[in-house]
Amino acid sequence: MGGTRSKESALSDDYLRDLSSNITGLWRFLGRELKIPQQTLDRIGSNNPEDVTAKCYQSLLYWRKNSANPSKQVLEDARRSMNIDTEEWSDSSSVRQGDHKVHPVTEQQRLASSSEKAGMWRYMGEELHIPKSVLDNIDMKPSREAVNRCHDVLRQWEQTTSEPPRLILKQAQQKVNEIYTGLEEKLARALKMTYKRQYDAIQPIPYIRDRLYRIDKIFVEGGVKVSVAGSWERLTSYQDILKDKRATLLRVIEGDPGYGKSTLALEFAYDWGEGVKGSPVENVRILIILRLRQLGGVQSIYQAIKWFLLSEENVKVSDIKAVIESCHSVKIILDGHDEYPDRDSEKQSDVRKIVMREMFQDLNVSLTTRYLPKHYDQSARRYKLTGFDDRARDEYIRKAVVGDAGEQAVRRVKQKLKDNPILSDLCDVPLIFVMFAHMAHEKKDFQKFKSVTEFFRYMISCFHQHLLSKMRDTNVGQMSRFENNHVSLDQMAFDGLSKEHQQLSWSEEEVRRQLGDDGCEYYVRLGILIKEEVAADVEIRFYHKLFCEWFAAHHLARLLAGNWNPSALRHAHPYDLQYMYRFACGISQDSSERLINYLRRLPGGDKFTILCLLEQTGDLNKFVNVVRDLCKKTLKISEDDNKLVQRSTFQLLEIASSHGVPTVCLHVDRCLSEAVTAGGNLLLNSGLHVPPSSTLETIEITGKDLDIPEEKMIRLLAYAEECEKLRKLTFQGKQLLIPVSVQAEKIPPSLKTRNIEVLLLHSLEGLGYNLNLIEGEWVKHGSGAARIGRVYLHSDNQDEHEWMVRELTRASAAGIPIAEVRIYGCSAVADQSGSSLALSRSQLSLPILSTLQELVIMDHGRRMDNTEVVGILSYTAQCTAVKELVFRWQTLPDCVQGAESTLLTLRSRNVSIEWHFECARYLNLLTGRWETGGERDQRERHEQRVPQEQQQ
Repeated sequence: MGGTRSKESALSDDYLRDLSSNITGLWRFLGRELKIPQQTLDRIGSNNPEDVTAKCYQSLLYWRKNSANPSKQVLEDARRSMNIDTEEWSDSSSVRQGDHKVHPVTEQQRLASSSEKAGMWRYMGEELHIPKSVLDNIDMKPSREAVNRCHDVLRQWEQTTSEPPRLILKQAQQKVNEIYTGLEEKLARALKMTYKRQYDAIQPIPYIRDRLYRIDKIFVEGGVKVSVAGSWERLTSYQDILKDKRATLLRVIEGDPGYGKSTLALEFAYDWGEGVKGSPVENVRILIILRLRQLGGVQSIYQAIKWFLLSEENVKVSDIKAVIESCHSVKIILDGHDEYPDRDSEKQSDVRKIVMREMFQDLNVSLTTRYLPKHYDQSARRYKLTGFDDRARDEYIRKAVVGDAGEQAVRRVKQKLKDNPILSDLCDVPLIFVMFAHMAHEKKDFQKFKSVTEFFRYMISCFHQHLLSKMRDTNVGQMSRFENNHVSLDQMAFDGLSKEHQQLSWSEEEVRRQLGDDGCEYYVRLGILIKEEVAADVEIRFYHKLFCEWFAAHHLARLLAGNWNPSALRHAHPYDLQYMYRFACGISQDSSERLINYLRRLPGGDKFTILCLLEQTGDLNKFVNVVRDLCKKTLKISEDDNKLVQRSTFQLLEIASSHGVPTVCLHVDRCLSEAVTAGGNLLLNSGLHVPPSSTLETIEITGKDLDIPEEKMIRLLAYAEECEKLRKLTFQGKQLLIPVSVQAEKIPPSLKTRNIEVLLLHSLEGLGYNLNLIEGEWVKHGSGAARIGRVYLHSDNQDEHEWMVRELTRASAAGIPIAEVRIYGCSAVADQSGSSLALSRSQLSLPILSTLQELVIMDHGRRMDNTEVVGILSYTAQCTAVKELVFRWQTLPDCVQGAESTLLTLRSRNVSIEWHFECARYLNLLTGRWETGGERDQRERHEQRVPQEQQQ
């Protein structure tokens, strides 16, 4: 320890700060030499985007704290590895020529100059008069980062110049910085103009062209979650996605169709363009937002920026690249990876390299997608958009729908939603809710729906009615044919979605060829098709991919009605195109049986089979065998499912129950509400109620940090009683707070007579317990031996204390031996009777543990008085299986007083009491005094000798 401290003190803060100011541009090179993890360097870089000195200093501080050997020798080894002269660490090298100092360019300055504005290396070469042919050769070298190219330029210049190097280099750098500033400002200004055109013209309803909104007038925050240690935690705002300090430089933002991924990207564009205070992009120098559906076949990200964001600007692709590679504050949002035509291609495009973090490793990149990419950097931080809750829906109605119409108009819209239970879940999807809210406000005859297909059919008919009412001056009969006959559009949509690399946009010429001029113009005026200027061309796409799936579903339904070949769907996975399959089942009741049987054969197809099954609004008797097969497997309702999928699962339970079909198991995974039940039903976090099922045989509840106190457990048991065929109720998962016992008289009597098994599995040390329904106590599950090893109650894991205390109590009550409990830094204090230990840091108490064998109390620097020591001794005496009590690192009184009866009890059980502070001491249970090991051994030998002498 002494050696380490001396090395750390030699590396003082001032020393590291001075070193940082001299080697700023080398901070990442030095960090790699010092074996600092890449993720740590990324985090330091993102936390200090503008201050290079701070990056270097924070890196050195991290190394000093975490290195096993933080010494100047290690820094010296790094210097040698980087080929830097000793004097260059302090920038003191200079020689005299004539009457002035000439500072030669050192390796350190060359590397630093290469790192600063590295992307401007060609401009640097031009300022240093490097021939164009030489610069072209440098550019042609494969897999060279900008910093390496800049380094090559400086080496080339040194070999050909005889002028005082450092002065010339400084002048060139100043000129390059001026050029860079102009380019950056021009690029930022042009990008903001592009984004403004996008966020100033939002159409909530496609067919209402005369009503455009700016994004901030209609944007409402939906739910956002972040993945932490395998579970999803709620964030308070969408802005937290980019503010999250725990995140790596790659963020993946997931969301189902219509959940607002592209709208979120536009909101960030608005925040940046308008300089919104407090936004995570407020001070970003360059923000790049690309719609990946446009990038099919485009290999270069810089070319994409030019074509799709700066096509009207006089900006060269090379300048875009130079600015992005040089700017210390760039954020990139790649929108819609699931719609990227080359997403599964093996081609090494820049997009693929970015997602794999083989490119732009130092930049903040966010990727929006329906589902995780096939290839991506696994260290990425995952986020999920969870849609609109009641608050968000109310806010949108007031903000963008009813305007000044007042609360009565708000209530009318909400009542129409309440009248449509199927829409209640569907309207968690922001896109669908937005269209529903506007139509419900404008239409008095808004009908009720039984399926998603019915609602979409009605919505599309509203599009046609609105357009035809505005076309009274034209031949309405001729134009209305497109409402009922859209075969060509159906096939175009299906062909695009079913390709190996999906096609989501078409050239205008191709659309006119497939639909005819009248058809093309009609669907564009209808709002279902959208014209977009892409580079110098005009492309046409569907308003949203959901609409593309709607029309593709009509073509699929026709295929199913004929002699169809399943190979037509080999590239159309239901995970990506679930609405196409669901719509197809709802459109054609006759062909749905074929499609449902096809889905059942797919890996993981059960979830989609259920969704498609519920699009049937007629007689379900012909699907009873399908329901029976589905219910032979575990039905899972998960936190990962949206509300619509959750409802579809328990609707299947209801169908099974009504047809007398046995259901093997319902698995409720991480989504049980804190309230547990409501009105006799299971209550989910989503607000959905799962009614009891008369044919359900097993309920399995898993989760983390779910608190089920006794009164809620009794309500769960009452729910189990209503499930007439139930045989087993199982709880499992880390830190499930299950009551230690249940009052036997409150357990429903029929559960006892039916002998239902209530299990708690995978508790502390993987143990399992059965609830004795007669006595309300937990007993060990299984016949094998069980034992709990060492358990830590640490001040750093206080969030686990309640669960650990409860499980230790349960184990003790079940007679399971507990080898050792270590209480670290919790300032444990016994109550007056010694019947519990209060863990003051977490405000919990550890009760008497009758099977505990060893207790260790560890508190650095704590001074305990006699009363505190006596209390812990009294607690130990009541833990009847304890053989050893250990105090570590505290200061204790030299003698324990007033505890004679407690000491006598401990002595009768031969309990060892130890105190480790500077040296080991042992409590003499006769005198209450502490002894060294030698004193104890001498006393014990004497005690053994005395009885022998008395016998003689």
